[in-house]
Amino acid sequence: MIHRIFDAPSLSGAAIIAAKTAVIYLFLIVGLRVLGKRELGQLSLYDLVMIIVLGNAVQNAMINNDNTLGGGLVAAVVLLVLNRLFNEAVARSKRVERLMAGEPVLIVSDGKLLDGPLKRQGLTIDEVMAALREHGIDDLSEVHHCVLEVDGSISVVPRHAPLLKSKRHYRGLRLP
Repeated sequence: MIHRIFDAPSLSGAAIIAAKTAVIYLFLIVGLRVLGKRELGQLSLYDLVMIIVLGNAVQNAMINNDNTLGGGLVAAVVLLVLNRLFNEAVARSKRVERLMAGEPVLIVSDGKLLDGPLKRQGLTIDEVMAALREHGIDDLSEVHHCVLEVDGSISVVPRHAPLLKSKRHYRGLRLP
């Protein structure tokens, strides 16, 4: 009975599961990055369903017909390790961070919607107006700037807000 609980794939079977899991993980990272920031910040019901169905679909591709405990553990370990490596790469390199997270995008400037960035990011006017209402603004003419942040949230700077200036920090600047 214990043998049936703790069964595992062969060494070559485990290596195949690990390789498939890594390929699927990288594919999903790139795919979700291409979808844009909006997908990350505003999870709707159909987005949640897509994530659940996507998880089920790729599970079969990762471990094939291997329903062993060991096969599942191999896939889980590979996912955890890859996730940790990506997080460390993003934390250590501004270039990787920009590549993976992107940069904030200006979507409203001086009360005018910027259609190009709005369409590229997959945002609708209704979503922007909802974000404005969350900030207590109900008219575009009251907005100085509206920015889609890298985490998918929308920041709003009202037209009559005082501008706060801070010192710019320079990384790697060498002084004599």
